[in-house]
Amino acid sequence: MAGDVASPLALFGAKLAGAIGGSVVSIAYLLPSGRREAAARFLTGAVTGLVFGGPAGLALAEHLDLAGRIGAAELALMGSAAVSLCAWWALGAGQRFTDGLFSVAALKRSVGR
Repeated sequence: MAGDVASPLALFGAKLAGAIGGSVVSIAYLLPSGRREAAARFLTGAVTGLVFGGPAGLALAEHLDLAGRIGAAELALMGSAAVSLCAWWALGAGQRFTDGLFSVAALKRSVGR
């Protein structure tokens, strides 16, 4: 399995499946507040999974000592899903933080008057 040669289309398909899978699975953990937020976070997760899935898969495989045991398609799938999941969480947490930050600032301004 480790020495298999995957076609570029198979690698792209694995990255796409991982990126979409990571975004979809993460919906259960951090629900978006609306359609616009869901679309933005989903697209960002998919794009980051496609772009950074390969290097992230290699890094994860080295960290988990799987580098010689799994093939290129599995590395791409694993990395894309991880990057997509992380991007989704970062955007969701950042959105919630800034919403809270600006609501506190608005509250302080209204109380200060």
